Amino acid sequence: MTELLAPIQSQSLVEVFVERFERLILSGQISVGERLPSERELALKLGVSRPVVHEGLVELQVRGLVSVVSRKGVFVNDYRKQGSLAMLESLLVYQQGALEPRLMKSLLEMRRLFECETARMAARIRAEDGVKALREIVDEEKACDHRDTARVVELDFQFHLNVAIASGNLVYPLLMNSFRGVYTNITGQFFTVTAFVVEVFGFHEGLALAIEAGDEERSCAIMQRLLEHGAVNLEHILGGAKASRPPLYGL
Repeated sequence: MTELLAPIQSQSLVEVFVERFERLILSGQISVGERLPSERELALKLGVSRPVVHEGLVELQVRGLVSVVSRKGVFVNDYRKQGSLAMLESLLVYQQGALEPRLMKSLLEMRRLFECETARMAARIRAEDGVKALREIVDEEKACDHRDTARVVELDFQFHLNVAIASGNLVYPLLMNSFRGVYTNITGQFFTVTAFVVEVFGFHEGLALAIEAGDEERSCAIMQRLLEHGAVNLEHILGGAKASRPPLYGL
């Protein structure tokens, strides 16, 4: 009941501006290479202040959706060539949490390359603090209520993040954190099935033991099975869902 009665939060005008132009660009209603009206024109047409328009355009630029060219204006980018990691979250918002098949396949391929290597490196290093952190998360997973989806999602993310930290690579944890919004959006749907929680937590325990034993090949193999388990079952969950918005251009 407490969660149901959480305070209602309204969007700022900047957020509304960004979401509107994301939809227009991702649906192809505004074409790649098209020049947007000036800040002054946009402010007049939309009935907002120029600072709102300016902040919104800056955010769109950060996400890789537009480029600001000095003395020429603001132009729409091809997000596939110029989009940043922030674009992944934008794509999920646009699709209302659904995943285009090619996008889901691309995410799985990226995770397989990235996370199988972090597991292998974590086992190779077998750092005491890294092993301890993974063991503690596994213990928390055993004790938590598997019906508490928010807690399960957080523990799952922390496990994968700590595998990245245990790899000893300084960049891997940063990549994992930059991917957090997209990751938790997806797993939030996946972990609504309690049976999947039990299975994933079992993989976590096996992986933690393999890393502690310094078994690189087994650690890599368990991580790969874990990722494939998630991909297959998530596809089953989302398979019947139909996108309620125009398809993404380019997919």
